[in-house]
Amino acid sequence: MQQALMNWSGGKDSALALYHSLQNKSYDVRYLLTSLNDSFRRVSMHGVREELLDQQAQHLGIELLKLRLPETTSMEEYRSRMAEILQPLAKAGIEKSIFGDIFLEDLRIYRENQLNQLGMQGIFPLWKRPSLELLEEFWELGFKTIVVSVNGNLLDKSFCGRILDRDFVRDLPQTIDPCGENGEFHTFVFEAPYFAQPIDFQKGETVEKTYHFQNAAGEALTSTYFFTDLLPI
Repeated sequence: MQQALMNWSGGKDSALALYHSLQNKSYDVRYLLTSLNDSFRRVSMHGVREELLDQQAQHLGIELLKLRLPETTSMEEYRSRMAEILQPLAKAGIEKSIFGDIFLEDLRIYRENQLNQLGMQGIFPLWKRPSLELLEEFWELGFKTIVVSVNGNLLDKSFCGRILDRDFVRDLPQTIDPCGENGEFHTFVFEAPYFAQPIDFQKGETVEKTYHFQNAAGEALTSTYFFTDLLPI
């Protein structure tokens, strides 16, 4: 059995990828690894409070490792901080790094290249499976999740704070991947077949945030995101 870590966002794709990894007797999943915005103590891109992330790990019974990042960080700094966490794990015998990616080829190549430098291998349990097929399996297994972050350039505010169910998928524009694999939305899993119990929370306010950045070509771009706050009970 090979020792592994799970790259855990707290959302549906990482949750389903972990389910398959736990069912696979080839892997011993020793750790969850999550990136956090250290300024706000929230999961990067998702905006979920650290307390709720901690509850997920406690209900799973798997040790949680946290990559704490400043509010703004370069890719170079991100790679450096990630290597600081992964290098000792690789030396301690963690051979596999598991991801919930589905079909983003460039992202997979990037991850594999970074891991190869550490002598680790990426594992992608959901790779190339159809998005609707994954969602049906997710629901049938008893997972439940809520949409906590929405890319406002692609979806309107009304999608944020909704339970991701069949009605949600039916309401999506046809151009949007049902799993949000292109970053259209992010989720928080509050019920899972491997949780000791469901996670209780209350919905807080939904806020709008605008980010200014440059793309690889140096062009100035603006993105708007909506975040629904989840309050631990």
